[in-house]
Amino acid sequence: MNGEETKQDRFWLYVGGTVLAIVTGIAIIKQSENEKFAPIKQQVEEENAQMNIRVLN
Repeated sequence: MNGEETKQDRFWLYVGGTVLAIVTGIAIIKQSENEKFAPIKQQVEEENAQMNIRVLN
């Protein structure tokens, strides 16, 4: 019985480690994409600020 419980505990440890690795990989990729498109986002925000002109009567 004790041997079976140890294998089951390691199984869930491996599953947890794999899930953690996948989530970490996705987070790293997402962060690099955000950094890559940051200048474009800033340019769009500047253009929107320049075009936000109100005409008063």
